[in-house]
Order: sequence, then C-alpha cells, then structure tokens
Amino acid sequence: MANESLGEGRPGTGARAGWTREQARRIERTDDTIAPIVYPPATDQIPEVHIWDTWFLRNRDGTLADVDGYRVCFSLTAPSDLLPGKRHDVATIRCFYSDDGRNWHNAGPVFEDALGQRQWAGSALHDDDGSVYLFYTAAGEEGAEDLTYAQRIVGASGGSIDMTDGFELSGPWTHHELLQPDGDRYEREDQSRGMIYTFRDPWFFEDPETGETWLLFEANTPVPEGSDVCGGDAALQEFNGSVGIARSPTGDPLEWDLEDPLLDAVGVNQELERPHIVYRDGLYYLFISSHLHTFAPDLEGFDALYGFVAEDLRGEYVPLNESGLVATNPENAPFQSYSWMAFPHGEEVLVQSFFNYYDFDGETLDEIAHLSESEQMRRFGGSLGPTLRLDVEGSRTRIIGTLGHWHIPMVGETLPLTDRELIRRGKRDDTGSGSYDTRNETES
Repeated sequence: MANESLGEGRPGTGARAGWTREQARRIERTDDTIAPIVYPPATDQIPEVHIWDTWFLRNRDGTLADVDGYRVCFSLTAPSDLLPGKRHDVATIRCFYSDDGRNWHNAGPVFEDALGQRQWAGSALHDDDGSVYLFYTAAGEEGAEDLTYAQRIVGASGGSIDMTDGFELSGPWTHHELLQPDGDRYEREDQSRGMIYTFRDPWFFEDPETGETWLLFEANTPVPEGSDVCGGDAALQEFNGSVGIARSPTGDPLEWDLEDPLLDAVGVNQELERPHIVYRDGLYYLFISSHLHTFAPDLEGFDALYGFVAEDLRGEYVPLNESGLVATNPENAPFQSYSWMAFPHGEEVLVQSFFNYYDFDGETLDEIAHLSESEQMRRFGGSLGPTLRLDVEGSRTRIIGTLGHWHIPMVGETLPLTDRELIRRGKRDDTGSGSYDTRNETES
C-alpha cells in the first residue's frame, strides 16, 4: 500500500485499498490499545432485557442527535431470562432515551411488523425536518418454518419523536427493502464459502465535505473457486470480508445505488462488522469491529475495534497504528466487550460498546457453551459497557480514559480530567497513585 510507511503522517488519497496480511501481522496489544477491565455496574439500568449491538440517533453528518435535550439510542434486545447464546435468533430493536446521558429509560420495541424473521444491527437518522429513519438488517425470510440466514438491508421511514407528554417514538413505519448483494461487488449467500455470510449493518452518513449521501455496510467480496487470489489458497480465500458502500444520487435516505467496496480484507478477515465513519480534522476515520476467530488461520487478532484513515471518503485507507488495532480487551478478559461504535465529542473520539462475557478467559467463545446455564447467565453482561475515551491524531490513536457504563455525554458536556492531565497539573503522581477525585473538577 503506497502510504503504509506514513506512521504519524497524514494519509493519502487514491483508489480503495485492502487490509493486507502484512498489516494484520503487526496486530499486538499495547498500552495505547488495551481497555481497562470491566466490572458489572452497581445497578442494571434495564434489567428486563439483554442488550447488545447499540447505535445512537445521529444527524446526517454522523454526530449524535440532541432531541430537545434527549439522547436516543437503539439496541438489539432479547428477554433477559433467555440463554445469552440464543439471543441472536429472536433479536428485536428497542429504543432507549436519556435526558442526562447517564440514566436511560426503555421506550419499548420500535416495530410491530419489521421485515425478516428477526432484526440485526443498523443505524438511525434524525433528519433535518425532524423525521426519524431506521436502517436495519432483516435476517431470515418471513414465514420460513426454520431459521434462515439470508440478509437484506432495510430502511424504515415514518418515525417521529413527540415530546408533548414525555418521550415517545412512534410511526406509522413503512419498511423498504433497500439493498441486496449483486453477486459481483458483493457476495450472495449462495456464493459463500466462508464460515459466516454477511450483508448487513447499514450505517447512514452524509459527507460534510461534499454533501454526498452514503450508506456503509458489512459484506463479503466474491472470490470464485479456482481464483488465483491469495496465491490460489482456497482456505485463505474463504476469509473475504469487506466494507461495502452505496450512494444516494438524490440524498433521499431510501434511494441507493451499490458502488465498489471501500475496503476489503481478502485473505485477512471474514467479518468486518458495523462499519462507520468519524470525520474530524479533515480526515475520514473508518472503524469496524471484528473477532479473533474470523481472522485467517495464520493471523492472530483479537475481539477488537479496528480502524483506518483517509483524506477522502473513498480512500485510500491507511490502518491506524500501522496494524488497524484501536481498542481491545485485556488478555485475561478477552471477551468482556464487543460491538464498538465511535463518535466525536469535543477534542476526543468516544467509543461505546456492550458488556459481553466477563470473568471468562477462555481461548474462544465456543467454550461458553460448556458452562452450566447458570454460569452462562452470570458471566454475560448484556448491557452497555463503559465508554472509552480516545485521543486521535493523524494515523495514531491511544486510549486515554473511560467514562461509566451507559455514559454518553450530552452536547457541550465537559469530561473529567484524564490521569495524564492530572499528572501534568500535579494532582496525581506518575505511578497512578493518589486519591484525587476528578468528579468535581472541569477542564480549563
């Protein structure tokens, strides 16, 4: 890749690029990329449901929406008495809202008549006229007797938020099938040779530089059998994840044309989940989540947030921190968090994720199934985890602190000083000891 050696420098522009095997071999945990150990919160805010993949209501430019002083988010949910491993089979989308960014309330299921047998992750748009659009993955075919795994990208229009008598999100919703894979740029289910088939996770974004409107999504790049890709290695060819993109020719959130992928990972990784963009300082930061088990057999990655950066939305993307690794779990709690979503706040980038399996240091999540049902339930967080704070500069990132479980700051909210800032101000020594309480101080 032409700009691979830039290091701290700014990336270049040009054609889309792949996440290369050479880059992925550099993945390693560092002090800048390891998140702190997560412990359960004192109180489970929404105890009636398991909560996992979560997305916030956003404006067209990707910033978090403020609706009359409320933050709004959407999550995949399932009843909390269900065995956690079964939750994906019955996933439904619920809405939650908060007037302080810390205490959240359950507004209930969003849809009564969504497409698919169940719904998987997406994004949500608060449009300029106040209307709400929800983009989601319709998983499975309606009416099928058994679970099926076909995936379509769907948009739901007609939503609105009424604040007359407290918070209320309502329809009537109209569901529109927006995209299916074309078999050329994006693999169809019948073409798939890998462990997982993907065409999901739509994420809406209007480019603040050009005004063009885009929908990112997770997909797979078709690699025909007998191809010479990856030196003809059939096993490596099965690891063919990509970040797909579609363009709206008019800006209409329901009108899309498929375009070539932003990024592919053929021979590297099979699953580039929940792609999204953070635009800051004239750069486009592309983030995805991925698992350790979806890397090609001779590569070692983690359940982690990975990222890339370019000067143009269409690339060429350079991996952050040379390998792409931005934030991962500690070695002794490798599955404590997953499904990271980044968003800008002031001078920082904040990262939200869900609290996954904690107090568990197995080599793979498959080992969870060998535990008793009571232990599986005990070790599953099923809620939002702490919010990570990232310092982002050029092609480098570092974790500089955390906020509490479910803490999504409000517009203009000043964050507590980080340990590094406290040391600089002489209020904590560089060993990290000391009892100074940052809750009562604001940044100057």
